[in-house]
Amino acid sequence: MAGLLEIEAISKRFRGLQALDNVSFAVNEGGVFGVIGANGAGKTTLFNIISGAMKPDGGIVRFAGQAVTGRTPSSLCAAGIGRTFQIARPFPDLTVLETIRVAVLCRVRNMRAATTRAAEIASRFGLARKLDRPGRHLSVLERKRLELARAYATGPRLLLLDEVAAGLRPGEVDDLVEIIRTIAGENITILMIEHVLAAVFALAWRVVVLDQGRVIAEGPPQDVAKDAKVIEAYLGAGYAAA
Repeated sequence: MAGLLEIEAISKRFRGLQALDNVSFAVNEGGVFGVIGANGAGKTTLFNIISGAMKPDGGIVRFAGQAVTGRTPSSLCAAGIGRTFQIARPFPDLTVLETIRVAVLCRVRNMRAATTRAAEIASRFGLARKLDRPGRHLSVLERKRLELARAYATGPRLLLLDEVAAGLRPGEVDDLVEIIRTIAGENITILMIEHVLAAVFALAWRVVVLDQGRVIAEGPPQDVAKDAKVIEAYLGAGYAAA
């Protein structure tokens, strides 16, 4: 197993719940890799471990060939791992420009240059007319766009997207898919977890499926969608048999 990101035998238990059980897969550099699964499958726990928000009970996370298991989120951000969160909670009193600029300052130390770069990123993510608007006044879609822009602004080599399409209307999902596709075209590797399967299948080159903390399938989206174990995990054993 080799790739930009390597997950090797990761396990995590919360008292009586085995959230992740010996999870292993690799994400090659370039393109989009999807992680799907029903509620409680372990997707967010996996992201928390990759991004440093949580330590595993066992296993190794490697990034660009280096073991990074247990490193802090700030250290991993500096190394080139960016992340969004499922529930976008922007700083309520910071404007769109200020929020993005904080992220840009991870790579750009000059304030004037950081401000210019932040404005460019805001425009790219459809927020050019919202530069002076505080986070508390943004709509759900605008918060999602800002969350994505903030993560992108950190200059990641690997971008973790945690259900960025959740709560959006179909047309809004389509717009976000196009933005993500453009980001992937910049040689930024994307690992996304998502319940909106249309978004995953429109973007991902490869998908891994989690069920009760275990990997039950991995492969191209069109093959995974036909896997009987995947159908059973999502729709039940009766549907899979039918």
